[in-house]
Amino acid sequence: MSKGTPGVRYAELERETRETRVQVVLDLDGGTKQDISTGIGFFDHMLTLLAFHGSIDLGIKAEGDLHVDDHHVVEDVGIVLGTAFREAMRDSLNVTRYASNHTPMDEALVLTAIDLSGRPHLSFDAQFQREKIGELSTECIREFFRAFVSHAGVTAHIRVLAGSNDHHIAEAIFKSFGLGLKDASRLTDRKLGSTTKGKRD
Repeated sequence: MSKGTPGVRYAELERETRETRVQVVLDLDGGTKQDISTGIGFFDHMLTLLAFHGSIDLGIKAEGDLHVDDHHVVEDVGIVLGTAFREAMRDSLNVTRYASNHTPMDEALVLTAIDLSGRPHLSFDAQFQREKIGELSTECIREFFRAFVSHAGVTAHIRVLAGSNDHHIAEAIFKSFGLGLKDASRLTDRKLGSTTKGKRD
């Protein structure tokens, strides 16, 4: 649950189902600490990159039915992380709201555009050649972002513009998304999320 301290954009959440148990600690104004363990090494690496480039202190501990496959763990991490982001942002009306970037990783290039609108939507355009990168199923990458935006209330467009190496493509996606979250959630002097309606819509 959120600390509730004014000016502190922080949340702690836990979710347990028959398939998984996920704990998340999130500080949007940190950026120096990442401690992530999901049982899926490449996923840990990607989440660490997202948090580092998003200037987020992030702790994640996830356990689940990896003997079946990785889907439940990846999706549930997205659910809890998205919910934690929403909780941490709950009282932050004076944010930039919109952000976009082009992020390269060697031959890969990814465009990410984000709106902290309160309305969940994901447009995800990425093709992978491999079924897995390490122990992470490439099809689960989209599922992670779908779960995140659905529970964070974020509109996100993620598009791979170039790339031939799946590792590089995935890395560019997670870095780009982290950068987008950082820029969109940046505090400003302009109130109410830069909208003419007095709220984020």
